[in-house]
Amino acid sequence: MSDFTDRSGTRLTRRLTQLYAGLALYGASSALLVRAGLGLEPWGVLHQGLAARTGLSIGVVSIVVGAVVLLLWIPLRQRPGLGTVSNVFAVGIAMDATLALVPAVHGLGAQIPLMAAGIVLNGVATGLYISARFGPGPRDGLMTGLNLLTGGSIRLVRTAIEVAVVVTGFLLGGSLGAGTVLYALAIGPLAQFFLRLFDLPAPGARTSPVAGPTPREAILPR
Repeated sequence: MSDFTDRSGTRLTRRLTQLYAGLALYGASSALLVRAGLGLEPWGVLHQGLAARTGLSIGVVSIVVGAVVLLLWIPLRQRPGLGTVSNVFAVGIAMDATLALVPAVHGLGAQIPLMAAGIVLNGVATGLYISARFGPGPRDGLMTGLNLLTGGSIRLVRTAIEVAVVVTGFLLGGSLGAGTVLYALAIGPLAQFFLRLFDLPAPGARTSPVAGPTPREAILPR
């Protein structure tokens, strides 16, 4: 009994560590993309475009978009969890802290490596915090819900979402750059790779890999 309790406690500790490490890295990666100055990530382009059209601040638009995305969870049968709630706070705190520590860079010799680091780190962060199985953030929950609904791979679903978001944001007046395009194309494959790498299947449960290539291999347990 004590061995089971110890294993359960160790597993919970690992899951919580993955969750908050992933959320912190997500905020840090977003800050690196800002400092690189070569284009916002797709959701940032959308927020900027909507802000330009509505006169609201990007922060307020981000909250509204997040609320709308959460409503889309209902038909997709996604349920919020600790990771969903923590996403709201931890990512913003980590992003502000990173921006305070990392100065703006100039010249492509510094901007390109910083941009690449931000994109890869975002994929790592996504794999860490979703694989902890405390529930994805609003936008990543849309990805996981569509994966379960359509049977498409994480790579395909995430890339389709990012491309649709960035095109809509650009048409609304948002600004984009090389970093935006590279992020939209790379984040799907990166997310799928790191979701598999950090997967923590429930002990004794008949669950499938977090990011399987077939419809039977669901991302999260139902």
